[in-house]
Amino acid sequence: MVIIKTPQQIELMAQAGKILAACHREIRQMIRPGITTLQIDSFADEFIQAHGAKAEQKGYHGYPFATCASVNNEICHGFPTQTPLQEGDIVTIDMVVNLNGWQADSAWSYPVGQISAKAEELLKVTKECLYMGIEKAIEGKRLGDISHAIQSHAESNNFSVVRDFTGHGIGQSMHEEPQVLHFGHSHRGLMLSEGMVFTIEPMINIGSYELTVDHNGWTARTVDGSLSAQYEHTIAITKNGPLVLTEQD
Repeated sequence: MVIIKTPQQIELMAQAGKILAACHREIRQMIRPGITTLQIDSFADEFIQAHGAKAEQKGYHGYPFATCASVNNEICHGFPTQTPLQEGDIVTIDMVVNLNGWQADSAWSYPVGQISAKAEELLKVTKECLYMGIEKAIEGKRLGDISHAIQSHAESNNFSVVRDFTGHGIGQSMHEEPQVLHFGHSHRGLMLSEGMVFTIEPMINIGSYELTVDHNGWTARTVDGSLSAQYEHTIAITKNGPLVLTEQD
């Protein structure tokens, strides 16, 4: 069942989103060769707490960190580590902020120093996929319109769309209905209506969309070792169009 949010509840989620976006802006300034994703994780945890909120991922089904930090061929759910980031890496930082019981979720991919032209293209196209999906998040359209827009743009640029992970509803729980696929056909699926709140979070690979999961049971990575990127926003469906609750640009 999709839980419809009131305007007041959406505003509470937007407040969580503002903290999350501010944290991402700070992280953007931190990303450089030599820093570790564990340092970034500690910063994010402290930043979120300092703003009166909590990192919802920490302790979720036993997950031990405030963020997911996925480097290069890691698609999602990467564990922060003490391994320094290197020039040419790309890293995705994903986090969920809970403020007074209401949540927001956003992931962002960052270049580490100078990266290859292909990696630059991957980041550019993945971010475009996110915003093309958001453009379709309009009352009266269907979830498939979002899915199709993302898949079409990714594949027209010779990238692939991860199938095994989806966007999702969010509110007082991290994962609610509906599931938001990033591939599929337009004019199909659930019709969008005012008060729906969900994430759009395409994960795009240079090579195959197939993946494998590490022995830790969390970290997914590309089966062929190719680079993967992800951009994610929490959005609300309103009469005036999609409202991004985690905008940081």
